[in-house]
Amino acid sequence: MTEHKHGSMDIEYHKQVYQGFIKWLIRIGIVIALILIYLAIFRT
Repeated sequence: MTEHKHGSMDIEYHKQVYQGFIKWLIRIGIVIALILIYLAIFRT
């Protein structure tokens, strides 16, 4: 069995997935905020 060397794993793919997840969350948050603003203006 080979020894594990700390810090030797390639995590570039994980970083890309995380970046995509954060971008998705930000976009969804903006859309929700715009919907709430629209409702606050026109539904009162």
